[in-house]
Amino acid sequence: MPSLNKKAYCLLKLKWLLLLFLIVLNFHANSQVQNGLLWYDKPAKQWTDALPIGNGRLGAMIFGDPQLEHLQFNESTLWTGEPNNNARKGAYKYLPKIRELFANGKQKEAEDLAQKEFMGIRINEEHYDDQCIVWLKNVRKDTTQYLNNTTLYKNKIQLPMLNGWEKEGLDGVDGAIWFRVEFNLPKSLLGKDLKLYLGKIRDDDYAYINGHLVGETKGQLAKREYIVSSKILKEGINTVHIQVINWNDKGGFNGTKDGRKLFVLFPIENSRDIISLGNLWSYTIQNQDVPAFPKYEADYQPFGDIYFRFPSTNNVINYKRSLDIEQSLANVRFEENGIEYKRTYFASNPDQTIVAHFTADKKKSISFSTVVNSPHKSINIKADRGNLLQMTVKVKNGKLWGVANLYVKTKEGSIKVDGDSILVRDADEASVYLVAATNYIAYDDISGDPVKLCTKYWDKLNKKSYKTILSDHITDYQKLYKKFSIGFGSETFPNVSLSTDQRILQYSVSKDPNLIALYAQYGRYLLIASSRENSPLPANLQGIWNDQLNPSWGSKYTTNINLEMNYWPADPLNLSSCETPLFNMIQDLTKTGSVVAKEHYNLDGWVLHHNTDIWKATAPINASNHGIWVTGSAWLCQAIWDHFLFTRDTALLRKMYPAIKDATIFYIGFLVKDSKTDFLISTPSNSPEHGGLVAGPTMDHQMIRSLFKNYLAASKVLGIVDLDLDDRLVVQLPLIAPNKIGKYGQLQEWMDDVDDPKDQHRHISHIWGVFPGTDISYKDSSMMNAAKVSMNMRGDSGTGWSTAWKLNVWARMKDGNHALKMIDLLLSPADREGLPERGGIYRNMMDAHPPFQIDGNFGGPAGIAEMLVQSQNDYIELLPALPDSLSSGFVNGVKARGDVELNVAWKLHRLSKLVVKATDNGKYAFVYKGKMLTLNLLANKPYDVDILKFAN
Repeated sequence: MPSLNKKAYCLLKLKWLLLLFLIVLNFHANSQVQNGLLWYDKPAKQWTDALPIGNGRLGAMIFGDPQLEHLQFNESTLWTGEPNNNARKGAYKYLPKIRELFANGKQKEAEDLAQKEFMGIRINEEHYDDQCIVWLKNVRKDTTQYLNNTTLYKNKIQLPMLNGWEKEGLDGVDGAIWFRVEFNLPKSLLGKDLKLYLGKIRDDDYAYINGHLVGETKGQLAKREYIVSSKILKEGINTVHIQVINWNDKGGFNGTKDGRKLFVLFPIENSRDIISLGNLWSYTIQNQDVPAFPKYEADYQPFGDIYFRFPSTNNVINYKRSLDIEQSLANVRFEENGIEYKRTYFASNPDQTIVAHFTADKKKSISFSTVVNSPHKSINIKADRGNLLQMTVKVKNGKLWGVANLYVKTKEGSIKVDGDSILVRDADEASVYLVAATNYIAYDDISGDPVKLCTKYWDKLNKKSYKTILSDHITDYQKLYKKFSIGFGSETFPNVSLSTDQRILQYSVSKDPNLIALYAQYGRYLLIASSRENSPLPANLQGIWNDQLNPSWGSKYTTNINLEMNYWPADPLNLSSCETPLFNMIQDLTKTGSVVAKEHYNLDGWVLHHNTDIWKATAPINASNHGIWVTGSAWLCQAIWDHFLFTRDTALLRKMYPAIKDATIFYIGFLVKDSKTDFLISTPSNSPEHGGLVAGPTMDHQMIRSLFKNYLAASKVLGIVDLDLDDRLVVQLPLIAPNKIGKYGQLQEWMDDVDDPKDQHRHISHIWGVFPGTDISYKDSSMMNAAKVSMNMRGDSGTGWSTAWKLNVWARMKDGNHALKMIDLLLSPADREGLPERGGIYRNMMDAHPPFQIDGNFGGPAGIAEMLVQSQNDYIELLPALPDSLSSGFVNGVKARGDVELNVAWKLHRLSKLVVKATDNGKYAFVYKGKMLTLNLLANKPYDVDILKFAN
């Protein structure tokens, strides 16, 4: 080879350096395809239109009205309840009898005994019945004035209330409420007995006509149909009064699905002569001091609301409301009277504040008043120092309280306090900062001082300019967000230019494939916004966003799928640090779960049933037919191990190893020998929320088997030896009841072959072994085929999170076209004008169970990643489930197990680009279309793979 002169050598070196720079740049570059903006041409009409911001602890929903702006905000540690342990002392004494009943085929008797003696303790359950008797007696004897005094009924409300009266302006109202309406009785119906039909009512009701009690019903499931004697009716105007008693949770008239007309009277012998009572009724609240309902666990609470009132002539043009998820900024822009206004909102993690910034392109144009409020009954608001509003709230039925301080700063103009409001006049710009805190420190410590915390936050904030706070926020956020990018197609598609709500309504993969990319990035945005490394709690059923005092399912942590799904995208979508709050919670759960393990099972180790809350409750709750599900701890330990596989973080694995070991110790003692098969089975338990309390659900066995293997693997990684425990596992592992194929060729959900091929239940629990577990793989093709049969039997329809789970499963099964069908369902509009809500996404792209539940927003993006890269085997597979309709695209920064980061691109269904980077030196195997390529990678060095090598 001829020698190079110095100049040629330098040019060649420069060329190689430039090539290396371009490889690195390509590895971290964002796509030119813009998948980072949600935007709308009108303000939000309802909460699920509003745009979310969050910093992992504080969250807010931005409505964007030019004249009356509304920010509804949350702080993640404001919950009902108080430190407690809901274990029932001595419950383990009934465990042998429950198991015996199952062994004798007596499921109903086993459920009844478990409900009575094995469920966790409810706060206030001991005295509740006596308190209710006294309270009800008082509200029932005080009826005369409500039947005779029409001036009490000053409020109007629309019936029925399909989602409870909480959605109709009565949030947090439990107790006694009176409803009133008048009707006109024609002379032709005089002397005839009538039927009054009201549908279902939550919870109890007492119905009166013309002051006479015509019927009463207890319980929300019964349809109210009362006989009205002709003796109490009169020609002309008659009056209906309904006293509704709501003990807890949602209240009101919730209608029926039987197609019958509601709120009607008709003759008993002739239902055609209908008198309609109408849907607009008057009401008055009688008494809200209802005894605290015995609850197993706490409810996540809203904190409050901020309102800004701006002067307006209603002459707004060029309106645009947007959420820039690349910078974590919500923006509102519009023009009015020749002036362009801009409002910017964000939730800063570095400065622990929610910020609103108002500007205009003309000086002295910013004027507004601002107030704070809260749905909580116990609130106190005061203004101080000319630019501060302070709101203190205390939750009902609990020990937590919080403080929110709102500060206003302006450039030019004036600020003054007017009662409980702050007035800003003629400013060039204004910045509003909200800080908030509660007295929560830990699940067993509520001695915090929120006043001091808020002062501490403000003292730091007050030293910084708005520009610095904004810059620090964006820098902090983008350290996470910019690790990953994704796009589909090599051309501009027509629907991209539409507003986001229209993109959802008109979505099809052929017209708008990058709505899928936006959805994936939006899921990452929501995870960053609701679960940061320094967050006190993990993301709950609604992340950190909730506007209801009685949220659906308490907005808690459902651990039989939903909590775990929240963190499925964290590792593959390059947000591993966002899992930290989950691991912190697991450490707490090992402590409370050890008490439940001892009291309910007389075992060492720890256990978690199907739900938990801020107080880290772990005992079974609600009803025995679904609440006694024992493998929550096994599933959470799977999350620990999977995180290690993705990150190779041995320090964290060592920290979390006791949780894995102690869970293993519990299940070693919990499994019992099945007399029919001689296998070890899990009993009593449940295939989540399906089929009742049983012995030996398939899902349990898959998870316990995986836990035991993970424990042994973790011990090997950490060099920890426990010969006695290891030997016991080696004996037990092959004895755990195996997966079984049933008479339809399906994977059995239970020990007995009782699956119904027409059953389309939302849970696909027995498919856990396919995803997120690895208990079933293509190494056993017959079992994987049986799982496919079960998936097809279950069908494609379902709630948001169920659809997301199915997406991941079909991706793991390498069926890209079926996986894309699940994406299409996830992206379907949840609320269409005049139609009932369904699964899909709302206008703000939040997931619909319905109602809103955030897990689908997390499970969906995880499934998209699973379609493009899989690494659950000993190799990394590229484009394993690429659907026909996504013929071109890229994903940058996607992670694989082994702590490998990849940039992948494809054109015309063929891999066109692959850049890989591993954290550790070593050999790494990559598979594409069945062909394997093994590479020797140097730590932290991007490697541009020659795609042609896959052809050899």
